Amino acid sequence: MYSLLIETYISDPNQRRFLFNAVETVPCVQKKAKWAMNWTASDDVTFAERLIAFAAVEGIFFSGSFAAIFWLKKRGLMPGLTFSNELISRDKGLHCDFACLLFSYVRHKPTEKRVHDIIKEAVAIEQEFLTVALPVELIGMNCLLMKRYIEYVADRLVMELGFSKIYKSQNPFDFMEQISLEGKTNFFEKRVGEYQKSGVMSHKMEQVFDLNADF
Repeated sequence: MYSLLIETYISDPNQRRFLFNAVETVPCVQKKAKWAMNWTASDDVTFAERLIAFAAVEGIFFSGSFAAIFWLKKRGLMPGLTFSNELISRDKGLHCDFACLLFSYVRHKPTEKRVHDIIKEAVAIEQEFLTVALPVELIGMNCLLMKRYIEYVADRLVMELGFSKIYKSQNPFDFMEQISLEGKTNFFEKRVGEYQKSGVMSHKMEQVFDLNADF
């Protein structure tokens, strides 16, 4: 989906190549990737620490970008992009929740200080990324508010992992609270972005058991 969005919105081939290779061409993105690899691919890191780092990648490293795109949605801009963002943010949220759930079953957990140190590293990297990505102030959206939002997201993640808050920051973006609410999309208006049970929208004939099916 990411590549499709870039191809849709970026017409310049050189800019496309630059963005497709952001891990190599954008220093702050490169720093994100390096941090993630250091925590998830190193033999010196425990399984519990890997889970925390994975939760940080899914829950913190994407949160600023999601907030910026939901800011567009609040203003009724770029519906195709914002709908794609809904689908991606939903999945990232589930990935983060899964990491936290799995962490709750770990018997030998790291200390709170260790957890806080990992999260602080992720927050600092994400805030640096947003400083580069958002150099100008917009109505209701700027770098300082975004940094505070990242701290708020980090505190929520730390609490979900079972530890105390680090920053005690408040959510500066009221529109981001809508993400946690259950979607009520009218499917006559647009494609739904919520999950559905397998087979709910399928034709009845597709649910018939048939021994003569050709495989």
